[in-house]
Amino acid sequence: MDVVLTDLDGVVYRGKDAIPHAVEALTAASASARIGYITNNASRRPQDVADHLTGYGLTVGPDDVVTSSQAGVHMLSTLVPDGATILVIGGVGLTSIVEGAGYRVTDSADDDPAAVIQGFSPDLGWKQLAEASFALAKDIPWVATNMDWSIPVERGIAPGNGTLVAAVHNAVGRMPVVAGKPERPIFDTAVARFGEGSRLFIGDRLDTDIKGANDAGIPSVLVLTGIDQAKQVLAADARSRPTFVLEDLRGLSEPYPVTERHDAPDGSRTVTVGSARVRMHGHVVRVEEHGDDAMDLLRAGATAIWDSGLAIYGLDVDPALYGGE
Repeated sequence: MDVVLTDLDGVVYRGKDAIPHAVEALTAASASARIGYITNNASRRPQDVADHLTGYGLTVGPDDVVTSSQAGVHMLSTLVPDGATILVIGGVGLTSIVEGAGYRVTDSADDDPAAVIQGFSPDLGWKQLAEASFALAKDIPWVATNMDWSIPVERGIAPGNGTLVAAVHNAVGRMPVVAGKPERPIFDTAVARFGEGSRLFIGDRLDTDIKGANDAGIPSVLVLTGIDQAKQVLAADARSRPTFVLEDLRGLSEPYPVTERHDAPDGSRTVTVGSARVRMHGHVVRVEEHGDDAMDLLRAGATAIWDSGLAIYGLDVDPALYGGE
C-alpha cells in the first residue's frame, strides 16, 4: 500500500482523546506508506489538526491534512469569480481557507455575498444560520463542507454539520452542493495531494467514509471505534459496504482472514471466516459456529447477508451476529 488515507473523528481520536491503538498502528503503517488525514470537520485549520495529531506522538504536518474546508473552497472557485464576497457560516477552520484563496469574507447577508459556504463550528447559533437564510433568498451558490448528521465527542455523540445545514434548508427550501465525504470533491482533493499508487481509506461511518471511498474507487476499511457498529455493518447497502472490517486499527498489521462460501443443494449458503460459520437459508440467517473471534463472526454474517441481495428488514437474523442475546 502506497497511501493510507484515514478519517479522524472516530478513527484516530474521539474529542480530545486518542482512540486506543490508533497512534501505534498509524506510526507502524507510516514506515511503508504515506499517511493522509482526511476530515469532514471544517472547524479547524490544517495546522491545528496537525498540531493535535502531533500531540499524540504522530509525525504530521499541515500538508498531510485534507479538510472539507479545502474541498469546499475548491468548489467555490468553480462557482464564483476570484475575489468575490463570500458569506462564511463556520469557524476559523473555514474562514482562514476562504480568505487564503483570495475571497472577501463576510458574516452578513447585507454585504450582498456572491455565495454562501457553511461548515461546522461548535459556536454556531441561530444568528449565523439566519444570515445564511437571508443571503440564500437570492439565487446564489450554497456550498456545504459536509453533511455529517452527528459528530463523536468526549461526552458522546453530538449534532454535526448536516443538522445545521438542515436548519437552513428548512428555511430556504433548497439544498447545497456538498464538498465533504461521501461526495467526490474531498476524495479528488486527497488524490491530487498524495499522488498516484495503491490506496486504502479508513473510516468509522458507512454513509460518509465508506460510501465515499467506494464511489471514488478506493478500497475501504470500516473500523468499529466510532459511529457505526455491527448492526450497521449487517444492514449496509451495496454502495456502503467496506472492503474490510476491523475492530480497531491493530488490524492494519494483521493478515485479513479468508472468506469461504459453500452452497448446498437445498439452496442454503454457508459462509466461513476463520473458525466462525454462518448459514443462510431463505430469509433466515443463523450462526452455526461462533468461532474464537467475534469479528470473524460478523464478517461471515455480513457476507452471507450481502451475497443474498435481500434487504435486512426482511430477514430473520441471529442476534448473536450483532451482540444480542
